[in-house]
Amino acid sequence: MQRKRDTIVLYPSPGMGHLISMVELGKRIHSITPAFSTISILIPEAPFNTGSTAPYIHCVTTSHPSITFHHLPSPISLSTFSSPSPHHETLIFHLVQLNNPNVIQTLKSISLSFSIRALVYDMFCATVIDVTTQLNIPTYCFFTSGAAVLAVFLHFPTLHRLHSISFKDLQSPLHVPGVPPFPASAMPLPILDRNDESYHGSLHATSRIPKSSGIIVNSFDALETRAMKAILDGSCVPDGPTPPVSCIGPLIAPGDSPDKSDCLAWLDSQPRRSVVFLCFGSLGLFSAAQLKEIAVGLEKSGQRFLWVVRSPPTEDKSKRFLAPPDPDLDALLPEGFMERTKDRGMVVKSWAPQVAVLKQESVGGFVTHCGWNSALEAVCEGVPMLAWPLYAEQHINRVFMVEEMKIALPLEMDDKGFVNASQLERGVRELMDSEQGKALSQWLLAMKESSMAAMSEGGSSYTALTELTQLWIGG
Repeated sequence: MQRKRDTIVLYPSPGMGHLISMVELGKRIHSITPAFSTISILIPEAPFNTGSTAPYIHCVTTSHPSITFHHLPSPISLSTFSSPSPHHETLIFHLVQLNNPNVIQTLKSISLSFSIRALVYDMFCATVIDVTTQLNIPTYCFFTSGAAVLAVFLHFPTLHRLHSISFKDLQSPLHVPGVPPFPASAMPLPILDRNDESYHGSLHATSRIPKSSGIIVNSFDALETRAMKAILDGSCVPDGPTPPVSCIGPLIAPGDSPDKSDCLAWLDSQPRRSVVFLCFGSLGLFSAAQLKEIAVGLEKSGQRFLWVVRSPPTEDKSKRFLAPPDPDLDALLPEGFMERTKDRGMVVKSWAPQVAVLKQESVGGFVTHCGWNSALEAVCEGVPMLAWPLYAEQHINRVFMVEEMKIALPLEMDDKGFVNASQLERGVRELMDSEQGKALSQWLLAMKESSMAAMSEGGSSYTALTELTQLWIGG
């Protein structure tokens, strides 16, 4: 009887950022270990959309036939789902839990043709451990943020036991092994209130991570040395064992743009390291008032800029998960702004090829929401950042990016996250035209070299993933 071919199954949570990270992991596994003739990716169909995944999946399937996608039907309808929690993470936790029967069926179907050597899940999908335990499949958590945030999440169950009140009401800073002390209010929004359903979903998910066969982190040793040491020596999980942890990043999408975008052509005409790029991810939406403050701040800064503007969030809750329409720039931006800044600035509606932009020699700074994918993309191109966190784990990312990794400067904001024009003007000038900004730029260029070394043959990340895939083959 012919031996089945080997496969690895990847299970991302809904959301384009999580899917892209998993696909890049699949590409990397296949390139390092071609013995995995197929990488199988489970796609949980969600009743919300932050950007269609269909064109992206088609592109991946066409360019990488070794990657196959298996769609799981959505077990939840937005019209029937009800929760007092305002956080979309609550919906994701419910979705993943209810999807377990679909996962079982799909894994059994895959196993008819392939030998499943391991399943790698996104943190939000931790309940899949119930399935893989039944099927005796080694199971690994792929943590798509950095090692510092992993340290916090591994320590979250301990923090829950140490503190009896919600993080939003806690005045003292939180202390987690391997990272600087940080305000309790910087914890991700879904876990600020211990009475919220998303808090308990997160608590359950993070408590399951140490039960995995191993943890894979999208980072590299030179960037987060102290956090990795604390995790590896078991300090973050004081009441039990910590599974093996592998830094295998930075994994980022190549960001190839098939067409020469107008903004790339414009960047080609600008002086070296002279343009500040402002872009805030697929979910980064600002109010009309905030957009006007950004415009005024950019104009007063005197700096060259490329700014991606998206429409403000809708008040219609039934449309909150849908991609917003293109913005009406004439209505949203101050009168005459576009004309006054046309010689040194460019505004792009809704989207720009971020990786391609960051590769441009004319880009000298990046105002970012501190999403981990965006941070890694900037590190890989040696672009210093101005940190403006918006949601998810971005507020603690900001603390670690500024104080520990030293890859960003902080942007001053009020207690509601609002940034006025003078604060943005000051932050942009500091990033682009100060001694501190120049020193930061030099450090980022060094980190760029370290990231390239980590991913090269013989480097720390290359070696870590090679050892892991060899373990799977032998398992």
